[in-house]
Amino acid sequence: MKLSLRFAAVFSSVALCVVALAAGAFAQEGPLDTSQPKGITPDEIIQRFAAKEKQFKEARDNYAYRQDVTVQTLDGDTVDGEYRQVFDVSFDDQGHKSINVVFAPQSTLNRISMSEEDLDDIENRLPFVLTSDEIPEYSILYVGQQQEDELHCYVFDIAPKQIVGKKRYFQGRIWVDDHDFQIVKTYGKTVPDIRKKKENENLFPKFTTWRQLIDGKYWFPTYTRADDVLHFSTQDVHIREIVKYTDYRQFKSKVKITYGGQEIPNATPQGKPQTPPASGKPQN
Repeated sequence: MKLSLRFAAVFSSVALCVVALAAGAFAQEGPLDTSQPKGITPDEIIQRFAAKEKQFKEARDNYAYRQDVTVQTLDGDTVDGEYRQVFDVSFDDQGHKSINVVFAPQSTLNRISMSEEDLDDIENRLPFVLTSDEIPEYSILYVGQQQEDELHCYVFDIAPKQIVGKKRYFQGRIWVDDHDFQIVKTYGKTVPDIRKKKENENLFPKFTTWRQLIDGKYWFPTYTRADDVLHFSTQDVHIREIVKYTDYRQFKSKVKITYGGQEIPNATPQGKPQTPPASGKPQN
């Protein structure tokens, strides 16, 4: 988010640290077991979940869904500004994405403004996907195993090996289900923060995204929550961000969906997921 121009000033660089990012995610988790996995190596886990992520990404492009975005600034416990947008996402037979805004009241944010990078992150990077095509761009460190409610997960810390041009990346921690080998939860932030000049401080909050099993096959994102303080040079701004992904429905298309080498027939979503499957489900 950008600080409003009337508050803008030079921002000093602060080094990012994956360990610091991950610390905020431990409160609702089971104990972290740092032992090596049995019967499989960390590299094999990475290759398996990256391949599944690529299949997941292709499958999600054949689902329509609704995305409900709320971004608020807080003064103590009082909300003093809000940005809200609800839009429907769908894809045509050629895989082209279509967005239809169904609700967008006037923003009352006055201490920050929503940047193009914020909107792009909300649409494309909060539901983080790490496919086999993107694996070479990241350093991936196995840190252990952890329980997420009924799920037993392998846990990895990831960070971009380098920042290339204006491309944006994810840095933080992911949880991979040991049964389906799909990412079921992410915690971290998009990087880099942008600090080009005093009127262009563009900072991004740490967030958690939960996924839920849809149609018994795909772990799709259903809920993202950020509750963070952005440290601008002239002031700190407490923000809260909630993104809901609901009404997943597979639509008929000329494009074939394959999963595990087999074509998947059209199916009906199993309900309308609105809360995260992890322990400690956040509330609005």
